Amino acid sequence: MNRSSFAIVWLLRGYYFFYFAMVGVYIVFLPKILTDLGYSPAEVGIIYAAAPMMRFLLPFVFQHIIELNYKIFAISLFATLIAVIMFWFSIHNFWSYLAVNILFGAAMGISLPYIETIALGILDKTKYGKVRLWGSIGFMLIVIWLGRILDTAEQGLLYLFATALLTLLLGIMVGKSDNKQSYDTEDTSSFSIIAHAPLWLSILLMQISFGGFYSFFTIYETAHGISLEMSSWLWGFGVICEIAMLYFQGPLLKRNLLNIIKFATLVTVFRWLLLYIFPDSIGTAFLSQSMHAISFALYHTAMISYIYSLYTQKRLAQQFFLGIGFGLGGSLGAYLAGIFYGHNLFLLESIIALLAFAVLFLPHKKEMKNASQI
Repeated sequence: MNRSSFAIVWLLRGYYFFYFAMVGVYIVFLPKILTDLGYSPAEVGIIYAAAPMMRFLLPFVFQHIIELNYKIFAISLFATLIAVIMFWFSIHNFWSYLAVNILFGAAMGISLPYIETIALGILDKTKYGKVRLWGSIGFMLIVIWLGRILDTAEQGLLYLFATALLTLLLGIMVGKSDNKQSYDTEDTSSFSIIAHAPLWLSILLMQISFGGFYSFFTIYETAHGISLEMSSWLWGFGVICEIAMLYFQGPLLKRNLLNIIKFATLVTVFRWLLLYIFPDSIGTAFLSQSMHAISFALYHTAMISYIYSLYTQKRLAQQFFLGIGFGLGGSLGAYLAGIFYGHNLFLLESIIALLAFAVLFLPHKKEMKNASQI
């Protein structure tokens, strides 16, 4: 690795660290802040469906109208920071806060796929995890810290602003260091979802099953007698397991990627089932969180590597992964979780994950099977 690539790798580590620290504040603590401010579970579900929906819509725009380049990437970073500032003035009104979340979701849906393409372009897939794990470290540290000291909505928003600002600065430096590279070799208009429909359907269902976890896990656990601080430790423990997997997963990724994806999806089925059967058990909650190593870390790396191998339109493929999975899947998942929040929430999530596992066995194109052998 030359000096230029070495510098980009360290900038990528910093970007991932602060980007996912920002995600940690947004996902773990803002739902609880909203309920403390009087928002209903249904309103929280709608708000947390808005940002992901923008991530789903954006790839279609970039496929036909706009090119995802460094300039657009930089604009998205500034838009993220502006949206976070606007949170301060809108959080007490449902409709205005919803509107700002739409801007936030659009901006976030642009920056990460751009960075992921850079990372996959300069790193071997077996080394990607050792860079990406810095995001997990950022997520874990902010969750554990805020679980101990968070008292007010203003505190949460202040940390959200700080992480957004640092994400902007690191992202600008990464982009400037790499903006001469090119990763797309075909016209984006030829990009096809239908060609690998079972895979994309499974991605959608898998992320729908995470809706209750991302939007309501903290609320669910505290409602069953587990303290907010202990809930933050549960999040942190899950991320520690995630970090360990990201660091040591390299040899696994030399195997059949599609089989790894199937295995990780099946583990997710049992993960949600445990939370349903033992809702007030701290030990079971920690066991469930340990599975985050497989259902998120291993699944995520295997899936983005698999998709990277399937398509020549690298940036667009990563945008669609984020858009269909964390976008449409996250949006529907958050909305359904808001509607069905209650005792049976994670039973529903387990059934949806089981469907995600089943559709992977639908007939695949020959090209998909070959790509799994990389």
